Amino acid sequence: MPDDPRTCHESVERLPGALAQHIRVGIGGWNFEPWRTTFYPEGLAHTKELAYASRQMTAIEVNSTYYGSQKPATFAKWRDEVPDDFVFSLKATRYATNRRVLGEAGESIERFVTSGIAELGKKLGPIVWQFAPTKQFDAEDFEAFLALLPKKIDAHHLRHALEVRHESFAVPEFVKLARKYKAAIVLTDSEKFPMVPDLTGDFVYARLMRSESERKTGYAAKALEQWADRAQTWAKGAAPDDLPRVEEKAPAAGKSRDVFVYFINGAKERAPAAARALLERIG
Repeated sequence: MPDDPRTCHESVERLPGALAQHIRVGIGGWNFEPWRTTFYPEGLAHTKELAYASRQMTAIEVNSTYYGSQKPATFAKWRDEVPDDFVFSLKATRYATNRRVLGEAGESIERFVTSGIAELGKKLGPIVWQFAPTKQFDAEDFEAFLALLPKKIDAHHLRHALEVRHESFAVPEFVKLARKYKAAIVLTDSEKFPMVPDLTGDFVYARLMRSESERKTGYAAKALEQWADRAQTWAKGAAPDDLPRVEEKAPAAGKSRDVFVYFINGAKERAPAAARALLERIG
């Protein structure tokens, strides 16, 4: 078997056209044992999994950065293993978000942002700040947290996505606050967590968690078509009319937005197939 992951399997063709350039689709991580039989070619070395996965989709969300810091050399290694147009989203450290007083997270935020993520260069995508399901919305404390998020590191512009998991965040006050700080609210497609699809930043970040093991592509064909249509609508700068909003009125359509769609959890073994199926529909 060839060692070059680019020759192991025919890659998904890069999305054509100006609109498609704004849409990225991927999975969470690249090390998952069941993918050895459902996604990766037989016999592919573990060290080549990132190189292979990054040529089958257009983005990956890194979860390991949530649990512990990585060295600058590690970020540089990831950067060099993927194509030029590939992007990593990073889950920010849990030490910043899993705390009683968010406004006191400054040191943890600073430590994460300066840990070496700038080594990713132009391949650095949004940073996801994930909050515990028990964390309730406190407008004053949450604004104090948002004020701590840096706009850039070195010469790199930073984009922040907020994944909230408590129903108390599904209120207009939270949407307005996120928009004030130009942070995107993560659209979570899950039975467990609230969905807040309101547009608040200059990009859209969706985490899809309803994949089913009995479906080869995780999601039914109709659902994949719906998500493809939504992604294209977001990329045009508009809001899909088939998703319930917290605010009564959707903001007027504006400039095109970058869109990030990740298949996360659910039947995780189906995530790569779901991502590829969505890419095909968008392309």
